[in-house]
Amino acid sequence: MSRFQRCACVIVTVSALAEASVFAAEIVPYKVPEKMPDVLQLLSPADVKLEGYLGTRVSNSEKNRLLVVNEEELLAGFRKRPGKQAWIGEHVGKFLHAATLAWVNTNDAELRAKIDRVASELIKTQDADGYMGTYAPEKKWTSWDVWCHKYDLLGLLTYYQFTGNAPALEASRKIGDLLINTFGPGKRSIIKAGEHVGMAATSVLEPVVQLYRFTAEEKYLDFAKYIIASWEEPGGPNVLKTLTDVKAVNKTANGKAYEMLSNLVGLCELARVTGDKQYLTPCLNAWEDIVAHQLYITGSCSRGEHFGPDYDLPNIAKANVGETCVTTTWIQLNLQLLRLTGLARYGDELERSYLNHLSSAQLPDGSKWCYYTSLVGTKPYGNSTNCCLSSGPRAMALAPQAAYLKYQTKEGVDGVIVNFFETSKVTMKLGGQNVTIEQKTDFPLKGSSVITLKMDAPVQFDLKVRAPKWSDPLGLRLHVSDPDFTVAADAGDWSVLPAHQWKNGDQITLTFSLATKLVPGEHGNAGKAALTWGPIVLAHDAKQNPGQPSAAQLALALEPVKAAELKPVAPASLPAGVDAATALAFEVPMRGAGDAQPKNAKLVPFAVAGADGGYFQVWLHWSVEKLPAPSLLMDGKEKRSRAGNMQGSINDGDVATIACTFNGKAAEQDWYSVELDQPATFKRVVFAHGKSFHDGGWFDASAGKPQIQVRREKGGEWEKVGELADYPATTAADAKGLQDGQIFTLKLNEAIKAVGVRITGKPASGDGPQQAFSSCAELQAFAE
Repeated sequence: MSRFQRCACVIVTVSALAEASVFAAEIVPYKVPEKMPDVLQLLSPADVKLEGYLGTRVSNSEKNRLLVVNEEELLAGFRKRPGKQAWIGEHVGKFLHAATLAWVNTNDAELRAKIDRVASELIKTQDADGYMGTYAPEKKWTSWDVWCHKYDLLGLLTYYQFTGNAPALEASRKIGDLLINTFGPGKRSIIKAGEHVGMAATSVLEPVVQLYRFTAEEKYLDFAKYIIASWEEPGGPNVLKTLTDVKAVNKTANGKAYEMLSNLVGLCELARVTGDKQYLTPCLNAWEDIVAHQLYITGSCSRGEHFGPDYDLPNIAKANVGETCVTTTWIQLNLQLLRLTGLARYGDELERSYLNHLSSAQLPDGSKWCYYTSLVGTKPYGNSTNCCLSSGPRAMALAPQAAYLKYQTKEGVDGVIVNFFETSKVTMKLGGQNVTIEQKTDFPLKGSSVITLKMDAPVQFDLKVRAPKWSDPLGLRLHVSDPDFTVAADAGDWSVLPAHQWKNGDQITLTFSLATKLVPGEHGNAGKAALTWGPIVLAHDAKQNPGQPSAAQLALALEPVKAAELKPVAPASLPAGVDAATALAFEVPMRGAGDAQPKNAKLVPFAVAGADGGYFQVWLHWSVEKLPAPSLLMDGKEKRSRAGNMQGSINDGDVATIACTFNGKAAEQDWYSVELDQPATFKRVVFAHGKSFHDGGWFDASAGKPQIQVRREKGGEWEKVGELADYPATTAADAKGLQDGQIFTLKLNEAIKAVGVRITGKPASGDGPQQAFSSCAELQAFAE
């Protein structure tokens, strides 16, 4: 949060806390001013109303997630310690943070009542010494305890800022005092009180600085500086020093992305309140490194929740791509840097993240989220209480404040920033009076918007609109009809309408270059390409292309010049929750290895690809010559010994789609087969393992290596032709390091003509001996 330039009115309702608090009619200002003033100031969420493409997502997050969060589950670990898992305490603070911002934006009375109940009940669980955690006494200040207190503070302080609720501030003070009494020189080390080289615990820096700003009590600032000093302790993460000197996130501490980014958000807050640039430098260096070496095209980072080697950005699900907590905290860092520096490039990254990876992780109706969101595969949406399901709505609730910001020129003239091209409305004080700015747009269908100004009397102010980097080289043009003039700006900067005497009804037309572009893949995506439409990354979605081969068996048949000529069309289907008015798809020519002519396949935004369970893929083969040889079984019918809970294809050429036989029961034998209408002649059979789980998913080789069988004619007997000799010596309980998607090959001494191929073996049980199952990603046959 930042100190707002105006105090917005907040309409309050009768609350469950009424007897214990006095609600303020205005947003509570900070007592401590900024020594490094924001170049761009945040507005209250109450001032901005988003609609359209992103606004629908924001609205759905409130209605279908925040309003239905199980309050008892949020509070259970506090009411009865210990909680059922180590970081269970983080969820209530995340909820209060997101839900408070959402309520201020919508003034939803039902959500306000829920926030009041949750805050009141949380405060009741606080011990006399200030402890507000979920750990048993003997486990206090271990593992994720400080981390959970961080989110207690963030949630309660956000609630206090927008309601003035005195008990929330008092509870926050008690937490701050307890932290001061527990950690520091001569006391416990905060580094040793949390995970990931102490970065989890020290991320409490952000709300500690907030507590200082609300109270003006120097002890909290001193504690914030202790946190920074603790990074240099033996075994500490050395965040400040490493990111200042080495400037590489993958060489800082253990590279854990979520925790590191959380610390950087706290550093931005400390830089703002102290004016000390040494705290801002590592944040800027980390941003540069992430954008250059760690950022997915879709606006997120991390694989396996860590920053890996430079350019190591795997696309597949098993790499645990783009943790939603990381996407959310990356958005927070960009919003911090946008405010502190005023540079448009941070606005570009906010747009990229919001329209792609964050939205892709959210089921369009807002009810579920993905923990990880790969760039190929299917989307594992869920609504269980986990860190990412609690984080995603926080980022969505911040979107209104990322859309419009305010500034002052050197001459003291007010100005407004337009950062997002969404149908929206914002009201703010400019030149001493309220001005409403309404933006009507067909984005993302078309590259234009119309801004209409509403005010009681003429007023002078500046206006800046982000000239998006994706609009290069045309940038953005602003046209004002009265008086008639046009302003242009290079992409990646602000297009500026200097101080002008505006009057009621004035309109400004925004025009930018919105076209499809082919993005050549590099490093791990060499030989592939992605297609974008302005800031929106597109993906092939199997559900949009019924009856066609999988994306793994197709290549783009499209030159860059022709790509720019593609125009939006209607999607084949529309997942629930998608705004029909802004839904788009593109018919893109693609060709398989045996196709004489290309055929059109529909690509849709990554944000909706896979939303209805379909298999999707962002990075596509660039040319037919680079396609893998098609299996002779490609057109065959798949069967398996038992129907399991994963029903992916085993003859689509893609090891990311898997089938398994899990049904909770034991079995002595499992098999997977593909049968053809007409016989094929082949000399090589390939099996790709699906996925190993804790309770099985592989074949038990102690009962014999998996066998390959063939059926020479329809209805004939299955005949063994060999076994997979290179399959590891697995047992029922041990997969022996078997990798997901691992390939095994049987080379036949002479060619066989058959109508069917089958793999069979004994399923494994892992740690669940009462059952057993196997899995298969691919079963293929080749002539050579």
